[in-house]
Amino acid sequence: METIRHTTRRSFIATLITLPLILAGLWRFLTPGGVKKPALLQVAQDDIPVGAALVFRQERVAIMREGNSFIALSLVCTHLGCTVSVTPEGITCPCHGSRFDRLGTVLSGPADRSLARLTVEQNGNELVVRG
Repeated sequence: METIRHTTRRSFIATLITLPLILAGLWRFLTPGGVKKPALLQVAQDDIPVGAALVFRQERVAIMREGNSFIALSLVCTHLGCTVSVTPEGITCPCHGSRFDRLGTVLSGPADRSLARLTVEQNGNELVVRG
């Protein structure tokens, strides 16, 4: 003879409470935590002239200063990955002719996305640029 298992209301509610807790624990264990990106550059703020850009060709990064605010842009073209050139008129790609403004926004193609903005942290008189 087969016995029929009856689920009580109490065990059902306990299961409803326990299951999300187990799933939350698994999610926390399986997803990576907030990993801080490594520093690409460390530069003194005084080294960057106001209204101009300081280009780090090796790291493919440009840091621009407008008053007391700093913007760091990746110099990798979003079209095919060429290294763009920073000029007083703006930013241009020597490979295929894409043009960007000083904030990295596309002015003319073939690139269809803006240049990547990098994180700039001010640490005293030093700037730390993270990728």
